Amino acid sequence: MKLNPEQQAREAEIADRSFYHTIRQHSWEELGNRVYDSTSRDVERALRHAGDADLHDFAALISPAAEPYLEPMARESERLTRKRFGRAISLYVPLYLSNSCSNSCVYCGYSYQNRIVRKTLTQEEILSEAESIRALGFEHILLLTGEHDRVSGFDYLREAIKLLRPIFPQISIEVQPMSSTEYAILEREGLNAVYVYQETYNEARYPAYHLAGKKADYRYRLETPDRIGAAGVHRIGLGALLGLEDWRVESLCVAMHLRHLQGLYWKSKYSVAFPRLRPHAGCFEPQFHVKDRNLMQIITAYRLFDENLEMSLTTRESAFFRDHAFPLGITSLSAGSHTEPGGYAKPNKELEQFQISDARSPEEVERMLVAKGFDPVWKDWDRVLQ
Repeated sequence: MKLNPEQQAREAEIADRSFYHTIRQHSWEELGNRVYDSTSRDVERALRHAGDADLHDFAALISPAAEPYLEPMARESERLTRKRFGRAISLYVPLYLSNSCSNSCVYCGYSYQNRIVRKTLTQEEILSEAESIRALGFEHILLLTGEHDRVSGFDYLREAIKLLRPIFPQISIEVQPMSSTEYAILEREGLNAVYVYQETYNEARYPAYHLAGKKADYRYRLETPDRIGAAGVHRIGLGALLGLEDWRVESLCVAMHLRHLQGLYWKSKYSVAFPRLRPHAGCFEPQFHVKDRNLMQIITAYRLFDENLEMSLTTRESAFFRDHAFPLGITSLSAGSHTEPGGYAKPNKELEQFQISDARSPEEVERMLVAKGFDPVWKDWDRVLQ
């Protein structure tokens, strides 16, 4: 979408106060030192501030010094989650609209350099997918695409949201970054939430993972949540791709980003996700392996940092891990996921972005939640409640 001069000026104003200027005041090494210099006394101080911690506290909670404290962290994290969210767990499902992509990212199966079958759903195919998904019980849908302006850009997404709005009362997207003007238009069409992951906050290392395409622009991607907030979108989702760089420093950067956005765009709600690298087309091997114990530390650290933060756990993770981790801080789970366009009506592993780990059906996930005393929620927000 071509912006007029007034819209361009608005975008420049947003960029002038974006998180980019905040994070560039700190080097990656300095942030790492802040984490690794934390002591047991710092961790104990952070535990006393649970639910309303500051960034100093968060650095301690994510540090090696916190590892002996994982059990008290987990207990406090669970207490805060039940206090704020009760026993409700929101359920959602991803709908992949397209796997066409103009980016070259070394960790992604959709990279244009990978020789895979490409598919973009037509309107008829989108409706067929919607029918299959709705039959599973879902009312919250997350739309995903590769990043390709011409194939699945703003106009395509706008038409998809218009098409799906009468079927799904809650629509989120995880797609290519757009302008604040475009987000505002999509919000008026019925968009509820936008999730965008920086992948890595390490600016010096970012080019090693993003070789070509618009995603290679570190600053534009980093400023995307500012543009989403300025557009008045109800919920903003953040995260880093766990496995690219040091997960402790990445987590601190996400926490800093969150605080920046909350200060400027206080009307929006915020969510954090924890995508760990999964097998995909290509040969990339992560340099930093994030163990289950590490991921539990990340989840509980965020809950102790902010008791109001929403957190999601996807089918990237195993059924065993999800069943044991979700009570300690998670507020939403995906279920029955397909990562290929058209996968609900006509499954085709050849089109998958990555291999899921938890392959249980939505009904099985629902039964698990009920058996553990939780309340599955198929939709947790409606525009009429705005």
